[in-house]
Amino acid sequence: MIPHPVLRGVRVVEQGTFITGPCAAMMLADLGADVIKVEAPEGDPYRAYQHGQYSPHFQAYNRNKRGMACDLKQPADLEVFDQLIANADVYLQNFRPGTAERLGAGVERLRGINPRLVYCSISGFGADGPYRERPSYDSVAQALSGFLSVVVDPERPRFLGPALADAITGIYAAYGILGALLERARTGQGRLIEVSMLEAMAHFAVEPFAAYFALGTVPKSSDRPRLAQAYILRTGDGRLLAIHLSSLEKFWTGLLAALGAEELMQDGRFNNRLARIDHYEALGEELDRRFRRRPLADWAARLSANDVPFAPINGIDAVVEDPQARHLGLIVPVEHAREGGRQAVRPALQFDGRAATSVTAAPLLDEHGDEIRAALGRDRGWPERAAEAPARRAAG
Repeated sequence: MIPHPVLRGVRVVEQGTFITGPCAAMMLADLGADVIKVEAPEGDPYRAYQHGQYSPHFQAYNRNKRGMACDLKQPADLEVFDQLIANADVYLQNFRPGTAERLGAGVERLRGINPRLVYCSISGFGADGPYRERPSYDSVAQALSGFLSVVVDPERPRFLGPALADAITGIYAAYGILGALLERARTGQGRLIEVSMLEAMAHFAVEPFAAYFALGTVPKSSDRPRLAQAYILRTGDGRLLAIHLSSLEKFWTGLLAALGAEELMQDGRFNNRLARIDHYEALGEELDRRFRRRPLADWAARLSANDVPFAPINGIDAVVEDPQARHLGLIVPVEHAREGGRQAVRPALQFDGRAATSVTAAPLLDEHGDEIRAALGRDRGWPERAAEAPARRAAG
């Protein structure tokens, strides 16, 4: 349940596949927007990312939505789609450039149906330019944008686990949509919003770009942890722990107190922040040697007592059980879950001190198709979602 659905009344038609478009629509749905996900008859390819038609990957980005299948090449389905567009506030897609126009979902046609429509188009590299026709996925965007170069060790290059570029581009798209909706409240006119994965990830790496323009040197992956004085250390029981000393001297002195190693303050390599930056690797070796002397629980107590920023490197299972995560109610039940997980991470925002207490399961393929078509046939307006509860209970 969303206690404060701040986007209640906002109607969204999503034709998204994989992550970028679905993530953008999920961000809006998490705030209370009514999102209808329109899929091709065979469904979003992300449904079958591992097996079946309801992969956990699909579930992750499609909660709090209704779903229907439409073949826009069929006149009857195109008419249903047009009725939705006529009553929608937002339409979003993440097709390759030109695909929406071929399907009859291009901006000129849809804005002709509904001039107030906020139309969001997400692409890999932009609507035009030399890379327009190239396929793009998360790893490609991370690499091309420069982001990967400032997070990956060039001596041991490995991709990061999560699909950061996909999700971050979706969040940027949602941010643009919210801005356009706010403007439309003043002007009455919709907007075309375009965002590419390349643009989103380059902006997300705004700090390394700023450093390059100011200093004239190309940032490396080691720059940020060195300047932030951030370390990953192994403890005596084999666990990994992260500390982040930042630029405040009190965190360095707190660390020395926790270690019982005030003598390091007399070491010329470490007795001021700039020296510690210059000798980052040497300090890391010194800290790693000392942290191996005690188990994680001991270090957690000592670091906490001395106000040092730290955290164990938790696995996902540990986060679920973490006392702060439990206090925040970060893990919530999934209403009407059929396959897959019965719990999920709730939306991150709280409004007036209250957070979502549940999320609604991602739709099965064409789960709401019949009721949406029936509602459109009755009054040709937006099909309200109040009637979905009985259908979901029956499906559960």
